[in-house]
Amino acid sequence: MPHEWLYSASGLLVGFLVGVTGVGGGSLMTPLLILFFGAKPQSAVGTDLLYAAITKIVGTALNRRLGVVAWRIVLLQMLGSLPAGVLCLLFLHHAGPSEATSHLIKLVLAIALLIIAPIVLLKPWLGKLSVNRPPLSPRLEVILTVLLGAVLGALVTMTSVGAGAIGMAALTALYPRLSTRTLVATDIAHAVPLALLAGGGHWLEGAVDTTVLVALLLGSIPGIVLGTLFSDRLSDGVQRWVLGILLFVIGLRMV
Repeated sequence: MPHEWLYSASGLLVGFLVGVTGVGGGSLMTPLLILFFGAKPQSAVGTDLLYAAITKIVGTALNRRLGVVAWRIVLLQMLGSLPAGVLCLLFLHHAGPSEATSHLIKLVLAIALLIIAPIVLLKPWLGKLSVNRPPLSPRLEVILTVLLGAVLGALVTMTSVGAGAIGMAALTALYPRLSTRTLVATDIAHAVPLALLAGGGHWLEGAVDTTVLVALLLGSIPGIVLGTLFSDRLSDGVQRWVLGILLFVIGLRMV
């Protein structure tokens, strides 16, 4: 196993990028564990899920006190995400830790990153398009929110990515009249039970490295603080292009 300080340094870097850009750490941490540290895909996904759950519990507790979480949207997403997460865990349990399973996880992860990259780059345009469209009917809004939860449940359980970039883009499209702060807080709150469920399932399968998990958290917590403080110094355009290109390159490397 590499020196623990390398994991902490990686956590610091990813935490900083998350603090600056707001995109979920899974899009960066899981590929980093696989490509740089040589972790097995199942172990990388499971470790990152619990890593994300622990950090987002803190954020959700703060957002709850501030009263900026749209809990109705969180519950609607959970109606889709938790059953989908359970189904994916059952599939992974049945498939077992085989080479075919590892290849499938890497492939789905690569596709997710290649989808997330243009979403990050086109974020302002997507936001304007959503604001200008007619409001959805309440029933359709509910159905689409539950379906969004199901997609995120499957994607996050398989790869640990998607809740940040894809979830935020979809919520912006569905609820364009809610503030960005509320949407971010809502997305983070929904990620907590989903990541706990999926991460717990991977842990029961023995696919979580607790030593790596602790080392990552030691770096990521100060990294997120530094990134948040530094975020105002970089223009939104620079942040989007740097992150979008980085995710696209990583996605290609994962294929």
